[in-house]
Amino acid sequence: MSKHVHILGICGTFMGGIAAIAKQLGFRVSGCDVNVYPPMSTQLQELGIELMQGYKTEHLTDEPDMVIVGNAMSRGNPMVEYVMERNIPYTSGPQWLLENVLKDRWVLAVAGTHGKTTTSSMLAWILEYAHLTPGYLIGGVPQNFDTSARLGNSPFFVIEADEYDTAFFDKRSKFVHYRPRTLVMNNLEFDHADIFNSIEDIQRQFHHVVRMVPGNGLLLAPKDDQALTETLAMGSWTPVEFSGDDSGWRAEKTNTDGSEFKVYFNQQLQGTVQWNLIGDFNIDNALMAIAASRHAGVPSHVAIDALAEFVNTKRRQELVGDVNSIKVYDDFAHHPTAISKNLAGFRAKVGDERILAVLEPRSNTMKSGVHKDTLAASLDNADMVYLYQDENVKWSVSDLINDCKAPTQCNDNIDDLAALVAKEAKAGDHIVVMSNGGFGGFHTKLIEKLETRN
Repeated sequence: MSKHVHILGICGTFMGGIAAIAKQLGFRVSGCDVNVYPPMSTQLQELGIELMQGYKTEHLTDEPDMVIVGNAMSRGNPMVEYVMERNIPYTSGPQWLLENVLKDRWVLAVAGTHGKTTTSSMLAWILEYAHLTPGYLIGGVPQNFDTSARLGNSPFFVIEADEYDTAFFDKRSKFVHYRPRTLVMNNLEFDHADIFNSIEDIQRQFHHVVRMVPGNGLLLAPKDDQALTETLAMGSWTPVEFSGDDSGWRAEKTNTDGSEFKVYFNQQLQGTVQWNLIGDFNIDNALMAIAASRHAGVPSHVAIDALAEFVNTKRRQELVGDVNSIKVYDDFAHHPTAISKNLAGFRAKVGDERILAVLEPRSNTMKSGVHKDTLAASLDNADMVYLYQDENVKWSVSDLINDCKAPTQCNDNIDDLAALVAKEAKAGDHIVVMSNGGFGGFHTKLIEKLETRN
């Protein structure tokens, strides 16, 4: 009889990926969550995984061999207490993944404050395009694949390497468990103010994973990122390849919006990427993916060909509506740097056409006000700015009205905010909606109001 694992918090993207991989390994898999709904619930049920609603101790009546505890679980949760009191074996998702999958694989890990999901998706697709059939676990929906995770049947495993903590009983970053041979570090800024007190705390975690890359591995980093430069200066025992101007890997744009660019490695032209993505940040992501795949044996020209067929991850500059020539985009940007780069990419693409930026400050760091002094400047490329004042935001977003370059409005009601945006929008506008959550269905409400307005 196959071993039974039960997953607490199964409907998160990461834990859902763990569930899919466990099932592929032959485990009997069950799990529970407070939010069991599509699309993750459908994806899991189609895999034959038993889903249960809520955190009720009766879910464990059929006692599993192992409980995998998601990092959203805390002491006091009835199932956590039940597991501990009855001495049922438990572990974290990252630790389970290391022991059952990663310890035998060539792990390509993608870390950084921004761009992890997109770069991981690019890298997995390049390896797939090169017929290397990698395993992968990505914290988003990679549109070149059917699922967000799979076991794969080659030595290679691509993983989005998150610096967030592992579990209530293991406060190290998740990526410390991944033991990468190829480590991409896209960038490093202060984030996750709910668990880190300073950027130095985050640098310490990044250095933990740098220590784990073997001497025959590879570290990849941008040359001009001061926080990463300082992290590497703490000690490195692995070859490093840098990206950026005057570095080993660099790009030369042939279209100003980033939809075409030449790739150079050690001054040698590798080829030209022509793709459907825009923005300098996506060029940076692509350079990292090309470099990482080269370490795994994929020639640069093959990686460049693969990127021509890359479809961006959902919720990354994703066009979700086009009503009377008014385009509505959904984007995951939620940190001032990501917001700024995102809007700069749109500006390069649309020229003088209007950009209406709608922002929900939703991350824990945003809610605490850590980034409020740099937020207004990140919106400079917008022609109109709309901000949502959620009740959980600890500061007044209306404070930004005078600091934003563009005319700015704030509202604490999602329906009213959608009505404001719909009233202002006109043909040729681009409405960029930015949030790292569901934003209360704002996109759907906005599109409905655009469709029904007089």
